[in-house]
Amino acid sequence: MIETKLLFCNLVYQFFSSTDSTMDNSFFIYLEQLELIGFFSGYLFIYLLVKFIVTHLLQKRIVTSNLANLLPYSYAVVGLLFAGYQLKNLYPDYTIENLNSITQNALLKTWAMLSILFFIPALAKKTVLSVLHSLVFFYFIVKDLYEYFLKDSGYVLLQNDMSIYTKSVLLNAAAFVFVILSYFILRFFKKKLL
Repeated sequence: MIETKLLFCNLVYQFFSSTDSTMDNSFFIYLEQLELIGFFSGYLFIYLLVKFIVTHLLQKRIVTSNLANLLPYSYAVVGLLFAGYQLKNLYPDYTIENLNSITQNALLKTWAMLSILFFIPALAKKTVLSVLHSLVFFYFIVKDLYEYFLKDSGYVLLQNDMSIYTKSVLLNAAAFVFVILSYFILRFFKKKLL
């Protein structure tokens, strides 16, 4: 049992220590992590903001509970945008060899692509799963904050991360607004047809 825990801890350590500066492609790995931060890390802020609004400000309305349930769908929309961005980067050569040459950290990109699965209603009902999925990408921001405050890492690195995180929050907010508008438009036409 202890050996299994040590093996798991070692795998987790290797997974999150992929930005080690001794690696040959550390700059390209860092750029891929910035892409992932830009797409997925802002979801946690939007999730907490919507949950706060629903629980504290608008407790009695049935519409707001539906809005909180739409959060995983907005996360899936962001995942779909990420998949489209990756396809754009692969254009015009969609071969496995080109994918292997471009991708530095395939495990993180595969994890990011799994966000599309939140279009499945059974997964979307469990909104906490989308938050847990997003925490993997939020970890990189926390790690850079840790390096800045405790290891005196560069200010420019932190400034760059915060700029990208802000854009990620805006992207996730726009995706949530898109899902809300789509929900109300579909609901309007459904009522009109019945």
